[in-house]
Amino acid sequence: MVQRSASLYFRYFLMYTFFYLSWALFSAILSIYMLDLGYSASQVSLVVSVSFFTSVLSQPVMGYLNDRLGIKPVTVVGLGLALAGGVIFLLSNQLWGLVLGYSLAIMMINGINPVMDLLAAKSPYKYGSIRVWGTIGYATGTQLAGVLYQLIHPQAIYVAFLGTLFLSILGVLGLPIEKEDIPVKQKQEESFLNDVLKNKPYLLALAIIALFSGVANVGHTYIPAMLEASGLTVSQASTIVSLAVICEAPLIFYSYLFMDRYPSKVLILFPLFFMTLQFVFFGLASPLGFKIFGTLLAKHAANMTLIMLTLKLVNTLVGPRFVMTGMALIQTAKSLLSIVVQTWAGWLIDSSGYELMSWVMVGLLLLVFLMVPFLRVDESKGEKLFS
Repeated sequence: MVQRSASLYFRYFLMYTFFYLSWALFSAILSIYMLDLGYSASQVSLVVSVSFFTSVLSQPVMGYLNDRLGIKPVTVVGLGLALAGGVIFLLSNQLWGLVLGYSLAIMMINGINPVMDLLAAKSPYKYGSIRVWGTIGYATGTQLAGVLYQLIHPQAIYVAFLGTLFLSILGVLGLPIEKEDIPVKQKQEESFLNDVLKNKPYLLALAIIALFSGVANVGHTYIPAMLEASGLTVSQASTIVSLAVICEAPLIFYSYLFMDRYPSKVLILFPLFFMTLQFVFFGLASPLGFKIFGTLLAKHAANMTLIMLTLKLVNTLVGPRFVMTGMALIQTAKSLLSIVVQTWAGWLIDSSGYELMSWVMVGLLLLVFLMVPFLRVDESKGEKLFS
């Protein structure tokens, strides 16, 4: 058992704050950046969709390597490759270069993201006291992106991305992350086929989470541009998105009060309802105040609840030997669905506008609502991850 100390907590702070801060810098106002460069919404969706496609290819491999080689070396190499992607994106002024750089960085970030939540749950501290720094970092990065964009230069965002991601790497290097040893008997009782591929509750959970995330990622990509189209400046839109990130902080910090206490089937209804309400506001072309309220309510808070729920479900449904593989497969499915939904959303925006696209997202979320009653999860022996 690793002993708590101020220096250990500081390393967690470095890793979480600057990983999520760099992620926000890189992706939070991508749609505004590319639209202002003269690209269409379909081309923005192409960049995002290709990044999800490359994530589909890389995430199962990263999950397997994490289970076999250990989390620390795989994470350090992944962050290094994300740095390389940031450099390519920064130096490119052609669509193919933007696609290549964004895809390399995002597929590494998406592959590492499940590791971040698992490490927070397995740390010697409460999940919320570690993971909340990710929320603070993401909120700071979102706000900083808007400031750099308007007051300095759009490309200054991606220079800052490189610096903050390097600080996160320093945090990872300083953590005493050890590879878990699974008892031989337990290894013999577990198999990838039975524990994952033939595990019907896990596969249904995967489908629910992937479809929900596909819709949520559309909001992540287009809500800044939708707010700008509703009359806000880039700086004002990024401020709203930054405040939306802060709204998830209480959920993370006090996650021990509800995540270990209530069944997964109950917990998932709340983010589903709020995400649906958010897109209803945009679909109705509501007054700006309603759109801002919906963004604050759901854009990040609902998605963060789903992330914590994913961690809980995988730890409950999949054996310890395949937890990282199970997380990676869900991340892969999320990327695959996001390719389809992002491409569809971009086409709908170009052809019919934001309102029709929002109603299509509402329809997909209602489909997720219909799937939830069929989810069967025995949580009586589940690990208390958040306490």
